[in-house]
Amino acid sequence: MTYKTVLVHLDESSRSALRVKVAAEIAIADNAHLIGTAVTGVSRFIYQDGNISASDPNLTIHLNFLRERAEKAIASFGKSMQEFGVASFESVIANDEAGGGIGLQARYSDLVVVGQTNRDEPSPSVLPDFPEYIVMNSGRPVLIVPYTSDFSTVAKRPLISWDASRESTRAVTDAIPLLKRADLVQVAIFNPKATPDAHGEQPGADIALYLARHGIKVEVSVHKTSTDIGNALLSLAHDLDSDMLVMGGYGHSRFREMIMGGVTRTILESMTIPVLMSH
Repeated sequence: MTYKTVLVHLDESSRSALRVKVAAEIAIADNAHLIGTAVTGVSRFIYQDGNISASDPNLTIHLNFLRERAEKAIASFGKSMQEFGVASFESVIANDEAGGGIGLQARYSDLVVVGQTNRDEPSPSVLPDFPEYIVMNSGRPVLIVPYTSDFSTVAKRPLISWDASRESTRAVTDAIPLLKRADLVQVAIFNPKATPDAHGEQPGADIALYLARHGIKVEVSVHKTSTDIGNALLSLAHDLDSDMLVMGGYGHSRFREMIMGGVTRTILESMTIPVLMSH
């Protein structure tokens, strides 16, 4: 079980290079094809409806500006691929906003790598809810790279947030190619008595056995907390020196608005290590 197609979102943000590095290392480890996609930020539906007129000089200037940004991101990606030695890669410019452009290509990829939203570095081509939109709508696992903190490894010491839900099951299964290369995988269960039927008599035993059958070295810990589980999870990740968090993404969309669960929202806003989410 490996990733054979990895998709990474490209832009001109300060952390785009780190995102590309993370995606490249995963692609090399799995001998996967890596696709780097930059978006112009203009919805494809505007082009399709014929609402963009080439006769408007101001609009043309703005569209050219957006296209040039995407082209610069693509050029940087190509240089990085040569430096990293990625055997199979391609670059794409999507005439679309980020959610539509990346979301569509994600359906033909095994893993999507995007960046956490940095509200202090707004982008003309990416809406603030971009990461959660991809988690909720792509149908693919999404590895979100934080905009703060430095980390030298990814998925050598991953932490799984396990609550035996459909979402966390998807996340764990989707993360197996990464988990199999880990030195040690920690599985954390918070307040298991809240859903005793899901965990059985010995919380964590079943998921540990499942992962062990894949050759994954696992340790399980059970925690009781009366505070916010999202912050408790981040604190535990810090204490364990974890370099990736694996968890289900909880929420739903109402038109374009992303309505996320409390733990998911906390992690998306406060992550300091890469987070692999599936919905």
